[in-house]
Amino acid sequence: MKALRLEEANAPLQLQELPVPKPGEDEVLVRVAGCGVCHTDIGFWRDGVPTRHGIPLTLGHEISGVVTAAGAAYRDWVGREVIVPSVIPCGQCDLCRAGRGNACRKQKMPGNDMDGGFADYIAVPGLGLCPVETRNGYDLAELSVIADAVTTPYQAAVRSGLSAGDLAIVVGAGGVGGYAVQVAAALGARVVALDVDDARLEAIAPHGASLTLNSEANDFKTLKKEIVGAAKAWGCPPNGWKIFECSGHPAGQETAFGLLGYAGVLMVVGFTLAKIELRLSNLMAFDATVQGTWGCRPELYPEALRLVTEGRITLKPFIERHPLAEGAEILRRVADHEVHKRAILEPAA
Repeated sequence: MKALRLEEANAPLQLQELPVPKPGEDEVLVRVAGCGVCHTDIGFWRDGVPTRHGIPLTLGHEISGVVTAAGAAYRDWVGREVIVPSVIPCGQCDLCRAGRGNACRKQKMPGNDMDGGFADYIAVPGLGLCPVETRNGYDLAELSVIADAVTTPYQAAVRSGLSAGDLAIVVGAGGVGGYAVQVAAALGARVVALDVDDARLEAIAPHGASLTLNSEANDFKTLKKEIVGAAKAWGCPPNGWKIFECSGHPAGQETAFGLLGYAGVLMVVGFTLAKIELRLSNLMAFDATVQGTWGCRPELYPEALRLVTEGRITLKPFIERHPLAEGAEILRRVADHEVHKRAILEPAA
């Protein structure tokens, strides 16, 4: 089989011939239909972020495909279309039993703890596979992005307690943030999208954003005044706002924290190594909550998939498909901000 391999940080990825892996007793072999390109992959490749497995390694963790072989525990999955969770918990530890499987310390992440989905085949633990029973106009490859870009903000929305009629504010409306807008709208919230890029705001406006604001072109006082006015006009409560920081940028984090008010919830979805200065006493004064969220528990995948196949979240305007053979160049283009949609790499048929 062919696999796109990371041999050395910041060196071109190599398309290589490798043996097809054999699944263990608790594993399945998946023929990859598509694998989305995430900025985490760019971090491993270009920025030298260390992978837990070590290199050489096949990257890619947004995977959809068909189970073609399985160990004894998962034989009944052979022939089924699936989405592979981007974070696969062990299912047995204290964290898993407490419903915090996404924080499992024995978790397996394709393209990080093990070879990933930029390949014709991948062997993965069978635990947590999400069956695709209906696709409703989508090709299986297109559904690969559900494995991270959709499910990550879906878990954030669930854990925030977001419900119909709430005000949701998404800081950073591209990539995962764009899907956060759609998720919040699908759950019945009124959504404000903030970004520094007018093109991203224009793209998400028809897909769930009731109000879009450029956070670079407006000072903070103006942003907050606009949001307060919109919330009042929509009949949203003045308190208890749900804020989703998806930019992974210090300025975005500062804006998100500044918008946190009485009984508010801030979900930290984006990532940056940069530090910012905050007044944590705001949390006490406002009885507010700030919470991180990593990946998505496999138990939540079927509902996120259903939102897509029922048309309440749309993928097609925000994805583009490329052959796996062009993968090295596609990752370079993503890293250099030449690709503005979620790229999906597809093995040759």
